[in-house]
Parts: sequence; C-alpha cells; structure tokens
Amino acid sequence: MKVHTKADPQVRENHRTDHPDPVGRTDRTRRRFIRNSTVAAVVAMAAPRLLLGKPGLPLGRVIKIGFVGPRTGALARFGECQDFILSGIRKLVASGLAVNGKNHPIQIIENDSESKRNRAAELATGLIKTERVDLMLASSTGETVNPVSDVCEKNGVPCITTDAPWQSYFFGRGGTAEKGFEWTYHFFWGLEDLIAVFMSMWTALPTNKVVGVLWPNDAEGIAYSDAKFGFPNVLQAKGYKLVDPGRFESSATDYSAQVAMFKSAQVEILTGVLPPPAFATFWKQAGEQGFKPKVATIAKAILFPAAVEALGDRGADLTTEIWWSPSFPFKSGLSGQNAAELCAAYEDETKKQWTQPLGFLHALFEVGLDALKRSKDVELPGAIRDAIRATDYNSIVGHIVWNGKPVKNVAKTPLVAGQWVPGYKFTHWLAGQKFKNDLVIVNSANDAAIEAQWKLEPLP
Repeated sequence: MKVHTKADPQVRENHRTDHPDPVGRTDRTRRRFIRNSTVAAVVAMAAPRLLLGKPGLPLGRVIKIGFVGPRTGALARFGECQDFILSGIRKLVASGLAVNGKNHPIQIIENDSESKRNRAAELATGLIKTERVDLMLASSTGETVNPVSDVCEKNGVPCITTDAPWQSYFFGRGGTAEKGFEWTYHFFWGLEDLIAVFMSMWTALPTNKVVGVLWPNDAEGIAYSDAKFGFPNVLQAKGYKLVDPGRFESSATDYSAQVAMFKSAQVEILTGVLPPPAFATFWKQAGEQGFKPKVATIAKAILFPAAVEALGDRGADLTTEIWWSPSFPFKSGLSGQNAAELCAAYEDETKKQWTQPLGFLHALFEVGLDALKRSKDVELPGAIRDAIRATDYNSIVGHIVWNGKPVKNVAKTPLVAGQWVPGYKFTHWLAGQKFKNDLVIVNSANDAAIEAQWKLEPLP
C-alpha cells in the first residue's frame, strides 16, 4: 500500500490551504490518520493484547454467540463491514476464551435479518431454541435490536445490542425508568445528544430557523417525533418552527406532498431519520421540484460513503451525526488498535471507505467477550447477565458502563456532528486511492475529548 503524505506532489496538488479552519487542527488530524494507517498497512488485524485462550488449560465446552444484523434489504449498508469484523474477531478467538480455569472454544453464529423486524425475531428465536446460544448480540437500528432484545428478554437469554438511539430501544420496547429489563443491555447515544449536536451545528449558519422534518413510521421515526423525549418540544423551546408532514412508510416512492409543504413554509433546515433508499428517493425528487434548504442534516441515511456517492453531486455538503470516526481518541481493549488503525485496516483489506458501524460492531464483540471472560459460570445465563451488568470497559467507541444512567439497561457513547466534504477539499489518501467525499467533524461542542476538523458550509 502506498501511503501519501502532505509533502508528496500528488497530495500538494489536492491540499487546499484557503479553506477557513477555525480550530487550526485539520492538517494535524489528517497527518495523524495517515501515520496511523501505516501501522495497519503492515497487519490487517493487530494481535490481541491479551491471550484470550490459554495453553495448558483443560478444554471447556463450546460457548455459542448468536449475532443478528442486516446484510440485505433497506438497512444493508449497516452490514457492509460484517465480513471484515467477524473475520477479525474469529481470528482473535481462534485459541478459545479462558474462563474460570477452562479454555472454551468460541462459535459465532451470524444471521441476516434482511432488514425486517419479523425476520429478526424469527432468527433470534431459532438461535435460542435450536442453537441454544449462550449470548446474543445484535446491531443496526431499532428494526433489528428491538425484536431481538424482546425475544431474549422473554426467554431469559443475555443480550447486548448497539446502533440505535437508546430511547427507541428502551421506550420503544415498553421500558420504564422504574423497572427496565433483566436480560437485555444496550450501548449507544440518545436523542438528547442528537438534538444538542444538531442545534449546535445549525447555529453556525444564518437561517430563518424553519425546520422541515422527515420522520417515518418506524422505531426511530416514532422516537424522534415523540412529544416527550423527541425533537419537537426542544426545538420549539429554542425558537425553531417545525414543519412536520406526519408519519409515513419509509417504503414510499412519492414525496411530492412533503416537498410542496417544505417549499410553501420556506424551510431552510431539513432534518430526518430515513433508510438510505428512502432518502435517495426524497432527495432526488426535492432537487427536481426545486427545494433547496441551506442545510440538510439526515440521520441514518447518509452515514455511509456508498449511500452518499449514490446521490451524485447532491451528496456533497450534506450533514449527519458522527458516532465514531478514525479521529475518535479510543482504542480496542481486544485487538489493541485505535480507531484510525481499525479504519485503515478495513480500507486496506476491502478497498472500501470506512463506515461508522465498523467501530460499533467491533465494540459489540469486545464487550460481549469481556462479559463472558468475567462470568463466574458460563453454564448459567444469570451469571453471564450479571457480568454484563458489571461491565466497566474501555472499548474502541469509548467507555462502556451500565450504571443506571440514563436508565438501567443503557450505556451512553459520544456523539458529534459531521459534514460530507468533497475529497478535493479534505484529502483522504489511503490504499493509493482518493475517496469522492470525506465525512469530517464540523462540531464537537458536546464532547471536549474529540477535535473538530472543518467549518460547516451551507448547501450550494
């Protein structure tokens, strides 16, 4: 792999020094990422810091880990990194897992939810009833984690999930602050973090504070639109005017009514939470019908490079949340890699651009294996559950601890704001290629440990 530095003529040609960089750290962040990527070019997956299996120990029974996530369907982008992560995890546990003086072989059984709630529930049931898994893991929006968690809760199987705002996971399953759940645990950020990050970013641009929203009839859309813990009350209290066309199916193919309403209300800020195909359809029709907001901040739909590239030139300068990136200052307790090294290893092996689920899927297995390793008796589901509850772990996405805040079954992770910047503005050289767009941090006011990299620009 050829790694370019700023001194190379090829990079000097693409390096822009005229862009305002209020934090003065863009060059330093880029140099650090390139330096870290050199390490990953040598090895695709670093050796584990601690030997998970210990030679000489008596052989224990196979520990089965079930995993449910979307590889196909509307949420397939979330599963793009599954092969890479699962391959790496299997290498790390090839020697087994030492638990209470025995070396246990680890079997990971993965299933494709097909982006369907019913399918996710069916698969979880099969993993429990037929495969008799010891631990269930699941990721990628409430459409996956909620049904899987519900099945595990009903059957008394320890379960850890991620990659869905905690309110849609917790309240969407009927959880209450007083009771919570016994068997199911989740780590991710919450709507309060998303709202704060979005508003902090929007204040960087002069707008009329009229916000058009796209909240579909799914777990996230219902959570985002909730009057109690969602967006409406907070935005209105801060002087924003909401233009809400109401809930709709994300499989819709005609968004003319929403576009017309936004244009009529002179919406200058667009936000929403949509699967990539749904937003692509909306954004295409919005362009055709002359809807041009100053800023468009969309959760879920534009988290992925391929989804943004599919939008063509209209994908540039869109904004979204960043839950994890190569610039985050965290390290895996399992492989020893930092965020930049994991991204670089993924790009070097797959020749694809890093995606945010990469870090969280790795962390999901980090946390799961850590809990198993600490279990007093892996034969008892309750012992594994208790080990999950006692988690106090530094992962590649940050510190994970279930301490009852904000609720019993949820651990929170950092969140910042980002913008998709054309590659010629923010050069990202890795594996000998330049990517069309880079997702860069434009606002990190809510987390002092994470550096901003760029100044927010309005849509053209």
